[in-house]
Amino acid sequence: MLPTPFNSLDEQELSVSHLSKGDYVFRQGDPTKGLFFVISGEVCLMRVTEAGNHVTIYNARANDTFAEASIYSETYHCDAVCLSSSEIVQISKKAVRIRQRKDAAFSEALTKRMALQVQSYRQLLTFNAVKSASDRVYLAVTSGMLSGPVTQFASQIGLTKEACYRALRDLTGNGMLIKTGRGRYIPSRRNDDRKN
Repeated sequence: MLPTPFNSLDEQELSVSHLSKGDYVFRQGDPTKGLFFVISGEVCLMRVTEAGNHVTIYNARANDTFAEASIYSETYHCDAVCLSSSEIVQISKKAVRIRQRKDAAFSEALTKRMALQVQSYRQLLTFNAVKSASDRVYLAVTSGMLSGPVTQFASQIGLTKEACYRALRDLTGNGMLIKTGRGRYIPSRRNDDRKN
């Protein structure tokens, strides 16, 4: 059920929860107890700015882990709220820390997992550096980032929902994207052919 290296932990070091849409897994400032793995559903990690804006840090979906920084932190640095009914596993912070000290293979596998996540976050920073909303949306869609609600996608790539919807409409209108359903888009074949 759990990915490497967490699948080697004892069951008593894990806790499964079934949560409803809108339930909080944790809130910013809560004491850390562990990190989490999503079995099903979706959990949004977000911060509220001083101006009251909600900024999406990450959308964790099935087979994703989140709150990994909690292994080394005393409190959670953001809110984690369920975007849909979700089943999650809490992985004991204490168990992970102990296992890291005792098991080099576990520690190396955890480091590898974190390194891959850093690569993913850097890709997101690259998207956010693109000034044009249309170019940013196109790059993110072609990278497979639009898999949930458009509003969450917009927040994740640093755009307002209005700017994101306009860009999606423009990209569809000029044939760069094809709308396949509500909030679902794919690159057009015509555009893929132009690249080759």
